[in-house]
Amino acid sequence: QVQLVESGGGSVQAGGSLRLSCAASGYTYSSDCMGWFRQAPGKEREGVAAIYTGIGSTYYADSVKGRFTISRDNAKNTVYLQMDSLKPEDTAMYYCAAVAYSGGLGKAWYVCHNNAEDVAAFGAWGQGTQVTVSS
Repeated sequence: QVQLVESGGGSVQAGGSLRLSCAASGYTYSSDCMGWFRQAPGKEREGVAAIYTGIGSTYYADSVKGRFTISRDNAKNTVYLQMDSLKPEDTAMYYCAAVAYSGGLGKAWYVCHNNAEDVAAFGAWGQGTQVTVSS
């Protein structure tokens, strides 16, 4: 069973930067689609970025393109989200997620390249880390 643990959240002023980390464990296969989602109070959870860990292909929501960078260190089973030029509207609980489907890599590939914002496509979730950006 895949388990995910996030770290790195905090409070920062607008224009500042934070880096989130997501440490994964329990994998029995080589690649997965891993993503970052966020949820602000009273709003639905939304996809922010995703990465297919096998080759490093990435997806970004329009709202964060050019400001956020997702990356991975496969040796450490860790995915990162570097967040620069933060805005107050980036304030939310940030969650790491993984497709975590053990029945073959096709689903993870499809999700990362076609459906990375679909909350229902991700089977494993971390506990979340709070990011607060003040103006």
